[in-house]
Amino acid sequence: MTARTEILTPEQMYAADALAVANGIPSLKLMENAGQAVVAEIIKRFDKCPVAVLCGPGNNGGDGFVVARLLAAQKWPVKAYLIGDRAALKGDAAKMATKWKGQIGDFADFEKNHGGKSAHRLIVDAIYGAGLNRDMPGAIADGIHGAGRPVVAIDVPSGIDGRTGQVRGAAVIADVTVTFVRKKPAHVLLPGRTRCGEVVVADIGVDDSVIDMLPIRCFENTKPDLPVLLDDTHKFKRGHALIWSGPALATGASRLAAQAAARIGAGLTTLAGPREALMVHAHHLTSIMLKEVATPHELADYLKERKVTACCIGPAAGVNDVTRRAALCLLKSGIDTVLDADALTVFAEDPQILFDVIKSLPDRAVVMTPHEGEFSKLFMNLCNDSDSKVERAVKAAELSGARIILKGADSVITNPNGIAKVNTNASAKLATAGSGDVLAGIVTGLFAQGMDALNAAAAAVWLHGEAANTCPRRTLIAEDLIDRLGL
Repeated sequence: MTARTEILTPEQMYAADALAVANGIPSLKLMENAGQAVVAEIIKRFDKCPVAVLCGPGNNGGDGFVVARLLAAQKWPVKAYLIGDRAALKGDAAKMATKWKGQIGDFADFEKNHGGKSAHRLIVDAIYGAGLNRDMPGAIADGIHGAGRPVVAIDVPSGIDGRTGQVRGAAVIADVTVTFVRKKPAHVLLPGRTRCGEVVVADIGVDDSVIDMLPIRCFENTKPDLPVLLDDTHKFKRGHALIWSGPALATGASRLAAQAAARIGAGLTTLAGPREALMVHAHHLTSIMLKEVATPHELADYLKERKVTACCIGPAAGVNDVTRRAALCLLKSGIDTVLDADALTVFAEDPQILFDVIKSLPDRAVVMTPHEGEFSKLFMNLCNDSDSKVERAVKAAELSGARIILKGADSVITNPNGIAKVNTNASAKLATAGSGDVLAGIVTGLFAQGMDALNAAAAAVWLHGEAANTCPRRTLIAEDLIDRLGL
């Protein structure tokens, strides 16, 4: 069975719950199932010990009261604490609080139990869920962390905005987070992801058919299906990738991109640029072809003569008029194009020119690969402070007409139709010079082989992360990534 990769916003999760209830599952049963799922994960990971269950004022707190009751039924020493006024509990949460027959302390009572023989050995965070709509007091997070005990969070660690993954005031750091039905943005976007610890997605009885009824547009990026090498293939069928070279003293970045494009499977890869740059490349390369192209006009002529199937411009190309004109030349050729680094920055003062050229040939695919700094220059007035990284990338793709890879440890890949994928396999080892140039080359190489733009971009990001993960060196360099591709 293919793994389901949908990422649900808190609003979509509420809608899924409502649809499940409409289909005959009582909401109280869903809450009971959620508590049972959390208890199962606790028993799987921890020996029986004193547990503090911290419950909030909403349904997350209701889940917590179920956890407290079910653990106590299995003879775990449990104490429940309520953050807020019990009289304010409503609906299912109030009913579950009533089913808990033990005492309910307040947060001050919890803090008194940090030490001594009655100390808690495990904390269950059931204070706020993914639908958090307020800042969390720092005193609560400090009190939980001050206990120095493992934390199991229900849904998301309290204080993390489920939609954006951002910290609201202060936030809990969990060792394990048990969420339900599907992951939420907070589980895959930073900094939320780093606060979740191990994420477990539990089944609580919401059928996949319910999820299929929702307008979900965001997915977790997973291992891709790559172009198949057929018995009758040849180099021209595998595509021709062209990389625009930087000047003589800045050739390394484009060389990394070209080598990555070739290693990922492009049948032919050509570096194009001025003679002085190609003379440097010639000392380093064997299988990569070199083409002297002194001007953007000569580049246009070359593209007419040769069957180039994908292009890349930007790695150390220089922020100058030559790069600008060469980028526009590639885009106007109708060939699928990757715009990276300097080919993005060079349009920062008037990005609409770039967007108009991209949209003028909608059948030609373009992938932009900005990091946050480059993104802010191109899309300065596009986004609100409250937008998530996914929402920002989607808006940028819609405005520009390009597929966007908004890079980072939680890279987001989007297309102009609003589909987004969030990558979660990146390694901190990727934080090294040239890493982004390798990524641009991977996208170009997959483009050259005929992959559609969104899948090529998403596949490249995943493969880039996997190359770092499988590299045995703690401090890899960009060349190491190329060596790990295609294994």
